[in-house]
Amino acid sequence: MIGVYDFSGTRWKRWRLYLLLSRGLALFLCCELFSYSTAAEPLNVLFLIADDLNCDLGCYGNSIVRTPHIDALARQGVRFDHAYCQYPLCSPSRTSFLTGRRPNATRIVTNPRAGRFSTDYTGTPHFREFIPDTVTLPQLFRQHNYQVARIGKLYHYGVPGQIGTSGLDDLLSWDFVVNPAGRDKAEENQVFSLRPGSYGGTLSWHAASGEGLEQTDGLVATAAISLLEEYRDKPFFLAVGFYRPHTPYVSPKKYFDMYPSTSIHLPTLSPDDIARRPSAAYGSAKAEQQNMTDGLRQQAIQGYWASISFMDAQVGRVLECLDRLGLRDRTVVVMTSDHGYHMYQHGLWQKMSLFENSARVPLIISAPDMRGNGRVTESLTELVDIYPTLADLCGLSAPDYLDGVSLRRVLESTEIAVKDAAYTQVNRGRQVGYSVRTNRWRYTIWGGDGEAGHQLYDMEADPQETRNLADDPQHEGTRSMLKEKLKGYKNGGGE
Repeated sequence: MIGVYDFSGTRWKRWRLYLLLSRGLALFLCCELFSYSTAAEPLNVLFLIADDLNCDLGCYGNSIVRTPHIDALARQGVRFDHAYCQYPLCSPSRTSFLTGRRPNATRIVTNPRAGRFSTDYTGTPHFREFIPDTVTLPQLFRQHNYQVARIGKLYHYGVPGQIGTSGLDDLLSWDFVVNPAGRDKAEENQVFSLRPGSYGGTLSWHAASGEGLEQTDGLVATAAISLLEEYRDKPFFLAVGFYRPHTPYVSPKKYFDMYPSTSIHLPTLSPDDIARRPSAAYGSAKAEQQNMTDGLRQQAIQGYWASISFMDAQVGRVLECLDRLGLRDRTVVVMTSDHGYHMYQHGLWQKMSLFENSARVPLIISAPDMRGNGRVTESLTELVDIYPTLADLCGLSAPDYLDGVSLRRVLESTEIAVKDAAYTQVNRGRQVGYSVRTNRWRYTIWGGDGEAGHQLYDMEADPQETRNLADDPQHEGTRSMLKEKLKGYKNGGGE
């Protein structure tokens, strides 16, 4: 006999309450589990770096050079207006920010010695010779089960000689590498050079045929797109190293056509620039650059700007893929350069000086849900800060010996300052220089204690560094204070 249950009784009310509570608890647990899985989903990293790129970008105020894709990234992230390299040369700088250590710690203050052929490299000096147990930035992500890959130039490459090789790489840093070599490598003999047959360290350029996908940087972007598609469902750290605008300035002719050379205005030189005082400050000048005509100078700038716009187009291809795959909301994107670059400012070309053009770098960080996104910060920043920043954003414990600081607070609030100075150094044989940059001042000493010269510039009143105030009695207090900062930096400080 089937019993009849009284649904109006006390027992039923208790049972109904039990069901409601059980369902509520189940719903709560489901929500919590979903929330946990969402919060625990690791952020990806897309690390984009150009080679020898200065701040000749639209988003940094250059009204001539067209860089729509990097400009768009700047609108989506935080643009750092005062970011500085620690050494204005490829291997020392790249070693520094990939290890998170300053050059005096890595002991890398020169590029590797050349081999017999341009594709050779001696493999020394390498930071593992001096700090063998250091954990590099990409290596840290490997240790946390990320897919970690390198495409193109991250550690030092001899460009263009070593394009297509691994250059001076670090095997512990990567799970997978791609070393593309494009049409520009095959057509080196078509490049114009101030020193015929010499390309990498010499002003040289070529307006190439084709559309660009067949150029090495075009292949870099294609490989990056392929790996983004492959890694889309797993946490990844993808480092994409473009080779331009490093010499030779090679890009398709249509990019050269954007900048007619005869319309390019050359920088104005100061009396100190013309006299080259102090001489050590101008020691990066090369003999073949001294007799250039204005026409050649304009052509060199045209080639450099064309290479920037070409590289920007490849950055755009990679970012478009990131958006198409729906990865932007869970990916930290970094765009930067290894150091700055002269385009005849102070009468100098290329790198290895301690003027602002050589030390300052573009830096954009676009991280999901940061309140500072879309803004510009004046906060002083150094490339050594990238490592602790990415570790912090991705919830990884960084080594305690890093020399930089996390920029997370700046990404949250662009008015915040995390340091009061940035440092850059250079070593040209007997010419050793150290420079400190504060919000207002740049002070540089040459020689152990400035015996080879010193320079002080008021960067607010004189951003082009035309008036050296180092021997002005009115600024003795400022000079002494900054000199003490440099002493602390050389002795191992710098924060």
